[in-house]
Amino acid sequence: MKYPAIRNYVAGQSVESASTPTMDVFSPLSGQLISTLPLSNAAALDAAVQAAKAAFPSWSATPIKERVQIFYRYKTLLERDMKALADLVREENGKTYDEARAEVEKAIELTEFACSMPQLIQGEFLEVSKGVEARAERKPLGVVASIAPFNFPNMVPHWTIPNAIVLGNTMILKPSEQVPLSAVKIAELLKEAGLPDGVLNIVNGDKEIVEAICDHPEIQAVSFVGSTKIAKVVYIRATSNLKRCVALGGAKNHLMVLPDAHPEMTASNVAASMSGCAGQRCMAGSTMVGVGAVDGIVAKIVEEAKKIVAGQNLGSVISKEAKERIEKHISEAEAAGAKVLLDGRNAVVPGHEDGYYVGATVIDHVTPDMRIAQEEVFGPVLAIMRTNTLDEALAIENANPYGNAAAVFTSSGSSARYVMDHANAGMIGVNIGVPVPREPFSFGGWNESKFGACDITGKSSIEFWTQLKKTTTKWNPESRVNWMS
Repeated sequence: MKYPAIRNYVAGQSVESASTPTMDVFSPLSGQLISTLPLSNAAALDAAVQAAKAAFPSWSATPIKERVQIFYRYKTLLERDMKALADLVREENGKTYDEARAEVEKAIELTEFACSMPQLIQGEFLEVSKGVEARAERKPLGVVASIAPFNFPNMVPHWTIPNAIVLGNTMILKPSEQVPLSAVKIAELLKEAGLPDGVLNIVNGDKEIVEAICDHPEIQAVSFVGSTKIAKVVYIRATSNLKRCVALGGAKNHLMVLPDAHPEMTASNVAASMSGCAGQRCMAGSTMVGVGAVDGIVAKIVEEAKKIVAGQNLGSVISKEAKERIEKHISEAEAAGAKVLLDGRNAVVPGHEDGYYVGATVIDHVTPDMRIAQEEVFGPVLAIMRTNTLDEALAIENANPYGNAAAVFTSSGSSARYVMDHANAGMIGVNIGVPVPREPFSFGGWNESKFGACDITGKSSIEFWTQLKKTTTKWNPESRVNWMS
């Protein structure tokens, strides 16, 4: 194996569980075995929870101005080890190096935001009556958990780790069993930055450990990122055990293209949106709705998509099963009457013949009843539907059960405003194919793309990771002016 066997990380140490089954980890770039990881059980989780519980009193009592100093140092370590971190993402996920580096750069931005927390949670104070003072302060919850997906092995853990820990919580991270390498490096760098042992713990595994996290009585809150099907299960199971939970699911993002859209800008944005990270992101523009006469723009999109070459500027998908599923979507759409303008099936990269690659694919004349128009493909595939009016396009967008993102490409301010007001999604783009908010604005969709209150990043995450303590004080017994005193 290229990398050592993965172990759990508990109380600042790599630990090996006796008699624990293991799972092989393969690189999607080559299909080669690169490591193994333990399929941990509830007992292994409990050991991590007890370590986090033991670390909580001291960590939560540390002033937040001191807690953030660790993350200032951590940020410089992320910058120092940028290439090594990006190489790990590329190895275990299959991204291009530029995409992997961009993911680490986003992790740095998320860490920077966490360092601003002292300015964001100062609390409130008011003399509410003569001699009576009230204050509200945000306090950490305790032991919390973050369940991360395969598609962003470095960035998504940083959606939760910096904010939750800076706010005084201690954490259990459960990385995707398909991409466990980045989590190890994150833990090593945080320890080097000075994070006390037990504040961050990592438990590897599959479905069993996710269920154990949802059930553990001493975990106060759970965040999840993954498919809608599993997000629902996690949300229901965690909340039924009286935990806070925010669970982000899948998406079917619609890019509405109007005839007055700038052709070159639209083509490059749409092609990049559908193919970036091999289409394996919940913000991918997997569906385009052409409104009226947009044949010229569609032709330019195909030209741009032809420049996206597997193994060069297009990474692999995560597994052989994913490749087969994506190609089945394409074949089914073609059989149902859609026209494949650019076919990425059976892509082969010289020297990586056993890698899991799907080439950029553009399919025109898709109809709303086709499976490819309804389900998340999670691959570098663009399905194009056609309408005569913007209202018809919005009706298609509104009818889909998800609500992560939607975008419109137009030169008309009024058309853009109309989509902003009527699209049924939590994140909207105008002439932007991937409308991901930057910090301090938070990330989160609507409908079946998100379950639970608050968003997972930005200012909204503060409410999720903390609870309010309200204190009323009076020191002057002589002040008995009215009922409020």
